[in-house]
Amino acid sequence: MDGKQLIARRIARELKDGFYVNLGIGLPTMIAAYLPEGIDVILQSENGLLGIGPPPPPDEEDPDLINAGKQPVTALPGSSFFGSDQAFAMIRGGHMNMSVLGAMQVSCRGDLANWTIPGKMVKGMGGAMDLVASAARVIVAMEHNTKDGSFKIVEECSLPLTGKEVVHDIVTELGWFQVDGGRLVMKEIVEGVSEDEVEGRTGCQVRFAQDLSPMLPF
Repeated sequence: MDGKQLIARRIARELKDGFYVNLGIGLPTMIAAYLPEGIDVILQSENGLLGIGPPPPPDEEDPDLINAGKQPVTALPGSSFFGSDQAFAMIRGGHMNMSVLGAMQVSCRGDLANWTIPGKMVKGMGGAMDLVASAARVIVAMEHNTKDGSFKIVEECSLPLTGKEVVHDIVTELGWFQVDGGRLVMKEIVEGVSEDEVEGRTGCQVRFAQDLSPMLPF
């Protein structure tokens, strides 16, 4: 499997029975395809859908049934549809157990930048600011570096912030990182990845947990 699949599969293992979860645009939406069997997780989308199912086969896509990222989804039995005002009332009311978001930058203290790059046209900030301010747990799912190799996990974010000290965990193709009291602690590492590689590809100090364990997708 590729790095994105590994990230999605590993985060899916964190979802527990009865959780209400919002999956952000991009990589996080892949998690819906890997939900553990035997548990009931309710996925929510800001555009007004509660009860998102796995992605549909290509020949069964419904252009009217999409998530907030305009990707085709399925609706599980018992799903409900409503306005985005009600969707945000759920989020702002603190009813999400977990939010999984992508990011352009994350600091070692959990500051998040994921909504704009200065000088580029954006159509709006989306729901990320509400999600990080309201969710019980915020996990960032992203590739460890940009396409040109620049750091995405940094000492200080240089991009406009979505929220300060809001990220609890960061999951990349290198492993699982936890934000712990302003420090970045690596809890799990992917097989074949060395601690030297992690340090060389991260723009801030990384501490390695004494019980550092392999990051497994299953």
